Amino acid sequence: MKNKKNELIELLKEKEVVKFGKFILSSGKESDYYVNMKMAITNPQILKAIAIIVSSQIIDDNINKVAGPALGAVPIATAVSLESEIPMLMVRKAKKGYGTSQLIEGELKEGDSIIVVEDVTTTGNSLIKAIKALEENGGKVKKAVVVVDRAEGAIENLKNEGIVLEPLISINDFNK
Repeated sequence: MKNKKNELIELLKEKEVVKFGKFILSSGKESDYYVNMKMAITNPQILKAIAIIVSSQIIDDNINKVAGPALGAVPIATAVSLESEIPMLMVRKAKKGYGTSQLIEGELKEGDSIIVVEDVTTTGNSLIKAIKALEENGGKVKKAVVVVDRAEGAIENLKNEGIVLEPLISINDFNK
């Protein structure tokens, strides 16, 4: 799978998903790089590569559902679902005040074994929130996978919650 990881890094570089310079992040913090995962999750080549890698990592894990928090992880969860033929779930940031008012879209059954996918993590707080929502609704999150980890605490923060976060790529994998 090492070649697939290298292929993914090259695709992300080629499509300029990671840019180096001076950027202000949504948190207001300044950073020497910016990870534009929207460029990645809208590209079929990149989605396919991600789906192949993640699907190969869960083949022996008895996973019942692939879940992705809205918005960035939904295309990734969809691609992994198609590749692995495992049904998917979407986790909203908040319940809607109309329709079915569901926080989780898709069929979540009590005891389902779930892999949660995410596009990019910094501290992991939004991923922790999605995992808690799945578990509070009867799911059992077996692992979490992120495409790019910014190496700013997400792995440790999820570990403190009892969840192993497996990054496909760390920002440190890019030669700055």
